[in-house]
Parts: sequence; structure tokens; C-alpha cells
Amino acid sequence: MKEKGFFYYRKKAVNYLMIFLSFAAALAAIIPLAFIFYYTVSKGAQYLNLSFFTQMPKPVGETGGGMANAIVGTLILIGIGGGIGVPVGIMTGIYLSEFGNKKFAAVVRFMADILSGVPSIVVGVVAYTLIVVPMKHFSALAGGVALAILMIPTVTRTTEEMIKLVPQSIREAGLALGIPKWKTTLMIVLRTAWKGIATGVLLGLSRAAGETAPLLFTALGNRFWSTSIGQPIASLTVYIYDYAKSPFEDWNNQAWTAALVLILLIALLSLLFKIITRSKYKTN
Repeated sequence: MKEKGFFYYRKKAVNYLMIFLSFAAALAAIIPLAFIFYYTVSKGAQYLNLSFFTQMPKPVGETGGGMANAIVGTLILIGIGGGIGVPVGIMTGIYLSEFGNKKFAAVVRFMADILSGVPSIVVGVVAYTLIVVPMKHFSALAGGVALAILMIPTVTRTTEEMIKLVPQSIREAGLALGIPKWKTTLMIVLRTAWKGIATGVLLGLSRAAGETAPLLFTALGNRFWSTSIGQPIASLTVYIYDYAKSPFEDWNNQAWTAALVLILLIALLSLLFKIITRSKYKTN
């Protein structure tokens, strides 16, 4: 009985120890994020007002103004990047999970893993060489392509893993009803795994929204109002970079406000994805 009691209490102790270590690891991940969010809010909220969203940047030496052009430009860049990168990533993930059992699929997975680790500035240089140089000018299109390249590996690998989690019996049920494999994949398997895929899409969009280096080589920036995808365009990240290193205190304050707006923009995207996936695929 004593030996049995010893093993019982040892298992309980190990169980509590693992729970404590897991909780400590979760805190270690959350606390830095909480400090970053708190510091950004404390520095940027005091300068957040309506004019920041409606006015253009003031000339050098003048105080006030806003970043209306940068907010719109960021949305355009994310839209272009998402419009290119999300479909490519999802379709690649579908291929790898459903049809990729050959050597070519292994090469695609390997390249996707490598691409996910490539520094964003390298992606910017590649986009500059492939798009900006032939076009002979910077543009929102080049910036969107650079962001799309950064999104693709995240969306691809997430889509692949989420589709692999769908039970094989669901596929077999569709095939047993005479539904072609491609239709079973798109109409049944993909819809079943959509919530997980949406999370991967959100991660890709969030990463793209926070990139600066690729845009310096592609979209460049613009202090004037521009919505043309064929011309240089403003973005919040480039403004944050420029304003944060400037010698003007007002620009430094606006950089913090722009950082807060960028965080709120990503949070809004997350909320929209949650609402869309919950309302369309909610189960009883």
C-alpha cells in the first residue's frame, strides 16, 4: 500500500508540475505582448483623434495633421497582397494535402518552409528586381506582390495541415455518393476545415500588414493622396519608420499613434474573420 501511495502522489505531483510549467509558459508569452500593447496605447492614444483619420500629413515643421492617405494605402496594399497571396496559398495547400503524394509535393513543402524564413527585406529586393525595375517606377502593385509572397507560405502550410485534420470518412462519404474528388475537396473538405484556414489567412494578412522593409523597395511611400496601384502609395508602416526616427517630437508622437492604429486595424480584421466564420459555419 505504501508503494502504491508513493506512485500515486508522484503522478499527482508531476501532473501539477506540468500544469504549472504550462501556465508559466503561457504567461511568459502573454506578458511581453501585454506590455507592448499597454505602452503603445499609453503613448499613442493621447494623440488619437478624428483629424488623424481625415487629414493629410503636414509639411515639415508644422504640427498636427493626420495619416488618411497612409491608412487607405495600407488597406489597398493588404487588399492586393491578400488578393494574390490568399488564393495561391489556399490552392497550394489543397494540392499538398489532397493530391501531393509525389516528390514534387515534397519539393513544394520544402520551398514553402524556406520561403517562410526568408527575411522580408530580401523579398522586397526580389519584388524590386522583378516589378519595379521593368516598370521603371515604384508602385502599390509591386508592394502588394511583395506582401503576397510573404503571405503564401503561412497560408499554404496552415491550409495543408487543417485539411489533413478532416476525417477521411468525410471524403469517402462524398465519393460514395458519386461526387467527383475535386468537388468533394472544394465543397465538403474545404468547408469543414475553413475555420482553421481562416486563422492561417489572418496570420498571413497580419504579418503583411506589419511589414516595412519590402515596401521601402516597392511601394516606397507618398505624402500625397494616391489610390492608384500603378503609382507609389503611402502606408502606415513606412510612416512609422520615417516618423519614429525624425527629430520632431510631433512626428514621434504621430508614429506611436500610427502604431496603435495599425494594431487596431489588425484587431478589426481578426474580429471580422471571427464573425464571418462563426456566422457561416456555426454548428449546433
